[in-house]
Amino acid sequence: MLVSAIVFLLLALPWTFAPDGQTHASWQQFLGRFHPLAVHLPIGLLLLVPVLEIGGRIRPSLREAAGFVLGCAAICSIGAVVLGILLAHGGGFAKEAVRGHMWAGLILTIAVITCTLLRSSWITGQSSFLYPVVLLAVLALTAWTGHQGGALTYGKTYLTEFAPTFIKQLGPHKTYPSVDPVSVYVTRIQPILDSNCITCHSGAKVKGGLQLDTYAHLMDGGSSDEDIVASHPEKSLLFTRITLPTDHPKLMPSEGKPPLTPKDIAWIRAWIQQGASPSSTTLVGMELKPAHTDDPIPQVGDYSGLTSQIEQIESTLGIKLDRVSARAADGLVLRTIGVSQKFSDADLAKLEPFAPYIVDAELGHTRVTDNSFAILAKMSHLRAIHLEETPIDGRNLKQLTSLSELRYLNLSSTKVTKQALNDITPLKTLQHIYTYNTPAAPVPVP
Repeated sequence: MLVSAIVFLLLALPWTFAPDGQTHASWQQFLGRFHPLAVHLPIGLLLLVPVLEIGGRIRPSLREAAGFVLGCAAICSIGAVVLGILLAHGGGFAKEAVRGHMWAGLILTIAVITCTLLRSSWITGQSSFLYPVVLLAVLALTAWTGHQGGALTYGKTYLTEFAPTFIKQLGPHKTYPSVDPVSVYVTRIQPILDSNCITCHSGAKVKGGLQLDTYAHLMDGGSSDEDIVASHPEKSLLFTRITLPTDHPKLMPSEGKPPLTPKDIAWIRAWIQQGASPSSTTLVGMELKPAHTDDPIPQVGDYSGLTSQIEQIESTLGIKLDRVSARAADGLVLRTIGVSQKFSDADLAKLEPFAPYIVDAELGHTRVTDNSFAILAKMSHLRAIHLEETPIDGRNLKQLTSLSELRYLNLSSTKVTKQALNDITPLKTLQHIYTYNTPAAPVPVP
């Protein structure tokens, strides 16, 4: 009777404390935040049970210990799942984000309780197979529930993001159209994200499993599959979070950063409303750029004869040189996201043979220094350079003044100074330059 009551109460929790995307009582959030700590105890105990059961064939005392450990695991599982549901409800998580992990945890807990009850009949010989079968199922559920929790924290691709290529190709993966370096996304949306969101949603720090440093990561979403819902800003979790009241704990950006400006919000709303395209260069109702920038984009030449060399350098450095489009003359995009923590000036120098064909260099979060500008200056068709969160200070920034097509430069979270920015004033084509969290950034008014 007691066991039935416990199971009934557990199954009632998801409806009693249904996650709805809104924060609730402080006591729920306080207790709920112990869930990440509490959840590891039953996992360790459950993994120990089969070891003790097998060892019990040699030492019977170990089998007795297995029963005690399994009982402790059942009690700890109940505590962990209760804390998890309080965290999901009190912390303002959307039900779409936590549904898989929540129900996996509930089913696992009920399975552990069932396993505990079956063990006594297995010990007495009344049932010879049910307990081992359910125990195996519990171990499988433990792995699956842990995976759901990892995906909730670090994103759905946390196991495969840095895996070798052959492993990535084993499972399903989404593909997206090429990103146009002069699109609305590159010239307007990504700069907003870079300046306001990237410190919490890129590299080693990925809150909610959401990365915002590339179009693919943005569209993949994080813990929720609905971070961006094309044509529906009202259904897009990212848009919901940036338009919350200023005193709301889930408002983005967080950590004391100022909210997005009405203009930035308007750009994001219009971009999502009109399809969240990676290549569209116009938005209805929004003024994108000065008239002189509508001139035809210069072509970079045909690099198709370098295909084998491109594939070799991609394999050697772990980078990607992606085509902008099916036309070779539209150029290549340098992507370093998979190796950003180790990509250096020496690696960039190895790309010199391909310099005339690179139109977009994504070097954010890498180890490149001011010595990289000599190589970047040789990429004569560069239109966009991402250097956010790199060690540069801008002392060689003036070397970029030879880039007559450069329109976008992101220097956020670097040590670039105002004097360094003065050195690139001759760059009349430069439309967007971002210096958030740098010595060159304006000092906010208190």
